[in-house]
Amino acid sequence: MEESRLPPGQYVPRGRPVIHYGRVPAFKPDRWDFRVFGATESGEEHRFDWGEFERLPRDTCIADFHCVTKFSLMANEWRGVTPATIMAAAPPDPGVRHVMIWAEYGYSANLRMTDFTAPGTLFAMELDEKPLSPDRGFPLRIVVPHLYAWKSVKWVRGIEYLLEDRRGFWEERGYHNVADPWREQRYSYQEEPGEGPP
Repeated sequence: MEESRLPPGQYVPRGRPVIHYGRVPAFKPDRWDFRVFGATESGEEHRFDWGEFERLPRDTCIADFHCVTKFSLMANEWRGVTPATIMAAAPPDPGVRHVMIWAEYGYSANLRMTDFTAPGTLFAMELDEKPLSPDRGFPLRIVVPHLYAWKSVKWVRGIEYLLEDRRGFWEERGYHNVADPWREQRYSYQEEPGEGPP
């Protein structure tokens, strides 16, 4: 039953709302790249052009999606590239405990490595067996279904491996650093010791 899967304070809307900050970027495949940088194992930046990224193996995840504005979209079928696949191609330094997901326009969201590598986290290219629409993040978004959806960044362009946590775009503007919907971690004033950067 859907209601049993709803975190506190959430509801299932009619239709499938779309929310994002800023305008929808144009996709230019000849200029698009995906960078993995920061504390890489080799100390070097890794780069995938669109053709290389598109050829990476894909997995499927069926998961609910919880927006901090209180709506939840249930049983979405996402298909894309797992963090494990990217980490195998571009390994992190053993000391990495956090990542920053970077997107178009310099938008970002930070994740603990345990959330980044959790089952269900995916760099999605398809939703319900169709390519993502531009307003839902085409050509690439990360989906972190067990956290509030501002962590599921649209229009992703890279990963920065971090040895220490750092707040992303909305976290710098008062949103909770962790974003667990089951604990209603919406705002930074709710953070317990150890839940935010030092």
